[in-house]
Amino acid sequence: MSISNSSDRRTFVKTVSASLAAGAAAGGFFTSSAKANDDKKLGFALVGLGGLSTNQIAPGLLNSKHCKLTAIVTDTPEKEKVWGDKYGITQDHIYNYDSFDKIANDDTVDVIYIVLPNGMHPEYVKRAAKAGKHVFCEKPMANTSKDCREMIDACQKANRNLGIGYRCQFEPHHQACRELAQQKTFGDLKFINAGFGFKIGDPTQWRLRRDLAGGGALMDVGIYALQACRFLTGEEPIEIVARETKTDLQKFAEVDETITWEMKFPSGVLANCVTTYNFNGVNQFRAFASNGEFGLNPAFSYKGNKGSSSKGPIEAIETDQFAVEMDAFAQTILTEQPNQVSGEEGLRDLLAIEAIYASIAQGKMVKPETV
Repeated sequence: MSISNSSDRRTFVKTVSASLAAGAAAGGFFTSSAKANDDKKLGFALVGLGGLSTNQIAPGLLNSKHCKLTAIVTDTPEKEKVWGDKYGITQDHIYNYDSFDKIANDDTVDVIYIVLPNGMHPEYVKRAAKAGKHVFCEKPMANTSKDCREMIDACQKANRNLGIGYRCQFEPHHQACRELAQQKTFGDLKFINAGFGFKIGDPTQWRLRRDLAGGGALMDVGIYALQACRFLTGEEPIEIVARETKTDLQKFAEVDETITWEMKFPSGVLANCVTTYNFNGVNQFRAFASNGEFGLNPAFSYKGNKGSSSKGPIEAIETDQFAVEMDAFAQTILTEQPNQVSGEEGLRDLLAIEAIYASIAQGKMVKPETV
């Protein structure tokens, strides 16, 4: 769609902005309208106090409406005092990995948030469920779809909710783009171009170890591009063709460096994606429809995402993505709302990721398994 009328552009921007504001006020576009009791806050225990917990999740809990930090799990004594002092957590709510199971007796903890290397997710999700706690787990859910299924089963048997950390599904710019796609504002969706990557540093870090990470760039940041395509279409890919490139065989001996892949969806939408650990600047998606286009650049950042379309900018109210996603999960517990980032959602990503790796290994198109 060409931009031929400034009045049309202004109307589009006002409509999108109003829709986003209403969605933010309601707690998200694609969740139930039922609200949690404002007087009730669920207690969260963080397992793993690395950079994400320190800089994003814990501050998000401070900004949350329905969640609060009540316990921590760490094997680093120095962190016990720092976190205890900063967040008012007393010693009887501080655990290490050996004493973790005692958290079952901690009545201040309703939800255990697993923020560990990917390969450790299955063990601690299962132990958290066994302790009788609801579980929130960082993405990717696990290294394999088999692990994902076992984690889902463990939480179902314990009658506990399982959520996966897909913050972008609650981010207003992403929600606006999803609405443009689903409402066919620019006609039928035809093609998506998406990518996320950066130049990784320390060659000794856990992200470059297959046992802990499960893979490289694809598992870490490529999953965002995959999620964007699935989120926009509301469909699962039925065909995948992928290719891998490595420029540093020593650094990336165990995991992937750069992968490009193509996906076909049931509606006929095609997607072309890239992820890398070799260079900076890839952080976007663009959706092309029969009468126009729209997308985000940057798309997957913690803040500062920016949207544009054939009719003008996609303006949105910036939120604390971690506070919003945790509040949404709290509402699934407090008000029995549907969980849009369930374990099954994490499993679907792993099935697609496994198909990408299989296509690389086999040198041909692969049809992903289904849930």
